[in-house]
This record gives sequence, structure tokens and C-alpha cells, in this order.
Amino acid sequence: MQLKAQQIKLSIWRTLLRLMPLLLMGTLTLVTFWLVKKNTPAEKSAIERVRLHEPDYIINNGALSALNESGNTKYRVLGKKVTHYDDDASIDIETPRMRLFPPEKSPVTVKADTGHLDGDLTILNLIDNAEIFRPPQVATATEPARPRMLARSSYFKVLINDDIIETDKPITLEQGLSVIRSTDGGVFNNIEQSMVLSGQVRGRIERVQPGAQP
Repeated sequence: MQLKAQQIKLSIWRTLLRLMPLLLMGTLTLVTFWLVKKNTPAEKSAIERVRLHEPDYIINNGALSALNESGNTKYRVLGKKVTHYDDDASIDIETPRMRLFPPEKSPVTVKADTGHLDGDLTILNLIDNAEIFRPPQVATATEPARPRMLARSSYFKVLINDDIIETDKPITLEQGLSVIRSTDGGVFNNIEQSMVLSGQVRGRIERVQPGAQP
């Protein structure tokens, strides 16, 4: 009887020895899985993942308008093709045309071949064949007469909230019969509707009407 018990114990030990490699591999697998799971960052949700800079909608012949504190139109942006991007809310505009409506003054038109409006709607970049046009302004009780003004450059930046249009690229300014060129750009103040040129300025001034500012 005692011999039979010893045989049973010996058989059990042999079985355990045969299973030992499998038990060790199983234990090692479980430990490895636990370590990997512990050190792997939690997967981000779809909202938290980085969004690609891809358009979420496109509008043909689109328009964007904003009102001032008085409820009147402050500016209007038109485009042959308006492309909106979801990741930063920015907008690309094909053949953009912007109308600025300063109080008690003639509307100013700014246009170019292409444009980019930032997601905060504060900066409009106008690229290639960019122009600023101010029509002639007749004299009023508070404002002198102003001649037609046309400024051309390869680039203009419209600072919408500041009513400023600026460029650091060469610019050609036509005002009345005067034609002036600047190598380092200039700044157009939409409130005063005047342009100040920078850098080397050259050109001809044939006639400047009273109140005009070259």
C-alpha cells in the first residue's frame, strides 16, 4: 500500500515536471501582456485624434458678411470658390473680393487672385495681383474731396479688426494723376482712407487735388 502511494506521488511529480515549461511560458506570457498593457497609452477618442487639414465643405460663389456695432455692414467678402477647413476653421478663397464700409466714407474694394482667411476671421491674406481701390470722394462738410486711388502689389494683408491693410512687397500707388512706387510696401488706413508708403519712393506727381494724400 505504501509502495503504491509512493508511485502515485512519483507519477504526479513527473507530470508536474513535464508541465513545468508550459506553466513557465504561460506565466511569462501573462506578465508580458500586463507590462505592455500598463505601458501603452490609452487610445484617444475620434475627437481627440489629430484632424487632417482637409476641406469639410466648399461653396461656389460664396459670401461672408459682418456687421458693426450699429448693425450696418462692416465688410463683405465674396469668392468664386470658398473652401472651409475643419481642423483650424480657416478658409481658402478663389478670386476673393472684399468690400469695406467705413462710416460716412466711400466703400473700399480689395481683391486678388487667391486669398486665405484665418479661423478667427481677423486676417485676410491676399496673394497675386492684389489691389486696393478707393473711388473718388466728393467734398463734404467734414471731409475734403479725394481723387480715385488704386494701389497694386503682389500681396496685401488685411487686418480686419484694426481697419488696416499692409504689405512689405513693392507697391504701385495711383492717386488722381499721380503714380508713385515704393520698394518696401506701405500701410493703408481704412478709417482715414489714406496710404503711407515705406522704403524708397519714386514716381511722378502731375497733380494732386486738395486734400489728397499720396
